[in-house]
Amino acid sequence: MATPAAPQRPLPPAMSPPQMSPPGSTWSTAASPVAASPAAASPVAASPAAASPGPRADLSGLGPLAGFAAADGVTDLFVNGDTGLWVDAGHGLVREPGWECSEAAVRELAVRLIALGGRHIDEASPCVDVRLSDGIRVHAVLPPVSSAGTLLSIRLPRVERPSLSSLAAAGLCGTGEPARLLVDRLRSAVLDRENLLITGAAGSGKTTLLAALLGAAPPGERIVAIEDVAELRVDHPHFVALEARQPNLEGAGRIGLDSLLREALRMRPDRLVLGECRGGEIRELLAALNTGHDGGAGTLHANSLRDVPARLEALGALAGMTAEAVARQAVSAIGLVLHLERRGGQRRLVQVGRFVLDAAGRLGTVPAGDGGGTVTGRTNGGAGAEPGPGSPEATP
Repeated sequence: MATPAAPQRPLPPAMSPPQMSPPGSTWSTAASPVAASPAAASPVAASPAAASPGPRADLSGLGPLAGFAAADGVTDLFVNGDTGLWVDAGHGLVREPGWECSEAAVRELAVRLIALGGRHIDEASPCVDVRLSDGIRVHAVLPPVSSAGTLLSIRLPRVERPSLSSLAAAGLCGTGEPARLLVDRLRSAVLDRENLLITGAAGSGKTTLLAALLGAAPPGERIVAIEDVAELRVDHPHFVALEARQPNLEGAGRIGLDSLLREALRMRPDRLVLGECRGGEIRELLAALNTGHDGGAGTLHANSLRDVPARLEALGALAGMTAEAVARQAVSAIGLVLHLERRGGQRRLVQVGRFVLDAAGRLGTVPAGDGGGTVTGRTNGGAGAEPGPGSPEATP
């Protein structure tokens, strides 16, 4: 007689395979070890219905964080171990007093969210970045790499697709007649197919401005974007995007930005876009923009317009390019540099410049309306800088 099969023991919660809740629902806090009751304790989470009407990202996968993420204007959530939750709703980071969560519960939440993105996080791979549904980005760090417990950084995408006009109305370009002239200059740069580099710190609005500028391109043009994590939401009928892929647990299957850039060139783009320049792919981008692919764009992390040349040289060095090679390629390829800053929760386009070569043949920047007399991107620039080949004479 066959022996009856022994009943299977259920896996503990931390080992259970994560399940994506159906749209419109959230994980039950009763089933989750998270002890917070944000809907009752937090003014942000208490009224998620008070958020502005219109389409929303699917936040169901965020579980106990969904109520906070659904509040109006929220762009970032940060969980710092068992010390608290911080929310950015456009006015800087604010700590949520109603959030209480043990370190073990935060770790389980991190494991679940990373698994929803198709990856695995543990002590062997303690730092992982994934994209969930609707472009939600989740970055998690486990101890001992993090000395403050499990860290979660969640970036929520803009569901709406802002236009250049709406960003200008929100004060991105300032106020008054100078703001109107700046917006007209940006529109002209897009229609004249100038190659653009948008710079700024994290969270300064680089991707948002890039999407708005691409949306102003003629509808008959084919835009191909390459991104490390898909974030661009462009209001354009012929916009397609390629997304990089991380290696699997065996270290195979990686598809980097440099490979995707080469593939994009075979897709006959009218405009080629690199979501963010962060490594050796800068060589392929500069080469592509120097071979007839006008109207392209990219973003770059930099503290100021003055610091952009040094950042490009550092990235070029990763690709085996000399500083002189980077300088000549950049001056020829990029027409305008747009630098953004975020001050007091307000994102502003604070500097517009272009690349030039200084007297020593090194890369520098000047304001877009400057005739090239002063190089601002080099402490040793000085007078006598001249635009390199192909550099447009920008006007304010």
